[in-house]
Amino acid sequence: MDISIVIPALNESLKIAFDVEMAAAFLHGNNFRGEIIVVDDGSTDGTGKVAKSVKVPPSITLKVICSEQHHGKGYAVRAGVKETSGKYVMFTDSGYCVPYGNALLGLEMLKDGTCDIAHGSRKLIESDIQRDQPRCRRISSAVFKWLIKKFMQIPNQLTDTQCGFKIYKGDIARQLYSRCICDGFMFDIEIILLTQKQGYRIKEFPIEWTCDLDSRLKLTRTTWPVFSELRAIKKALKDSKIPRTKT
Repeated sequence: MDISIVIPALNESLKIAFDVEMAAAFLHGNNFRGEIIVVDDGSTDGTGKVAKSVKVPPSITLKVICSEQHHGKGYAVRAGVKETSGKYVMFTDSGYCVPYGNALLGLEMLKDGTCDIAHGSRKLIESDIQRDQPRCRRISSAVFKWLIKKFMQIPNQLTDTQCGFKIYKGDIARQLYSRCICDGFMFDIEIILLTQKQGYRIKEFPIEWTCDLDSRLKLTRTTWPVFSELRAIKKALKDSKIPRTKT
């Protein structure tokens, strides 16, 4: 298996079919042997049923994991990564904000040994922003970026920790996510910190991005849970006995 694509989804019945179709077109068009894993995180609108109905080429495996209750994005991505078997693993947000062709650059970086994990970044000067976030989201993102660099010691060279377009060497993805405890939106931060602790290398690459105005991240609803998640992550990493892995 060349590539496993994980798509976490919550009440995305109007988008998920297109997400799966585009993922399948990317794999098939580039002659990759691949699998698409949709994780329906407790949707109430039939997202999982819609995903299962999508027809993909015979060379591509489609798996749909349906949770009875909503746990959080981190839980959904972790559940999907656990089921992967690809040499490379990527996860992407529902809504097709980043065309799958952008992944080719990240894959080349992994293949030529530039890094172990390739992050798409909306903040690089080479990135093409088709539609930006609303002003309030841009301000909150700037505050969040300052917070995690100060409070969580995220490396300065990482410009966009929350971009939902990341690619990993498969064995490394499965190892990191098996140790991740965060069920919510801050799982990206936990994975980055686990990556640092184990000595793996992260590099960013530019992407074409269009803001999905129908985001599941609501500032008024998720601010305090985010702080709680960050505190829990920091404590767990401080208390853990994870050895540093040389690469």
